[in-house]
Amino acid sequence: MKHSVLRSIGLVFAALFFSAGVAEAHVGTGGASGFAAGFFHPITGLDHVVAMIAVGLWGAQLGKPAIWVLPITFPLVMAFGGFLGLLGVSMPGVEIGIALSGVLLGAAVLTETRPPLFAAAILVGVFAIFHGYAHGAELPLGENALFFSLGFVIATGLLHAVGIGIGLLYQWPWGKITVRAAGGAVGAVGAFFLWNALA
Repeated sequence: MKHSVLRSIGLVFAALFFSAGVAEAHVGTGGASGFAAGFFHPITGLDHVVAMIAVGLWGAQLGKPAIWVLPITFPLVMAFGGFLGLLGVSMPGVEIGIALSGVLLGAAVLTETRPPLFAAAILVGVFAIFHGYAHGAELPLGENALFFSLGFVIATGLLHAVGIGIGLLYQWPWGKITVRAAGGAVGAVGAFFLWNALA
């Protein structure tokens, strides 16, 4: 299990280095600036925040091995989505996909949905592509793509950790209510953004 986790983390960094090489036109400013821009990008958008917290919530709710599989799957696939965004590949419906991630992941936590692990990982991975694409496509002009990518992957991991921390309360009866309520709140925020995306 440890080897698979380390291999997954290695793949994330390999993807980030590769994407940075392709996006040389965006490399210009210092690493600290690019890292800060990437780090604050996901945590300043509520639609991103709630979906990433929901991944941690759902993983903790489902228990082992989902508690680590889902939070690893998301940034891995998100890096691929970010690479597509950096390349400028056309992807319609990105905002709708991001909003739907909040709606469906929040609903999964609220209703205590327990699909097979592979199905949960696929759902999380699909949504991660949309989130990653948005980050990659919105790389500020002149920022270092590698450090920007590292920043948003680390911020994503921290948001997953927040979700896991809340989700661990699920082992107590009162905690089950708290976790499900958090899922409902995520779903409501996602529904708000979905309404705006469709308007």
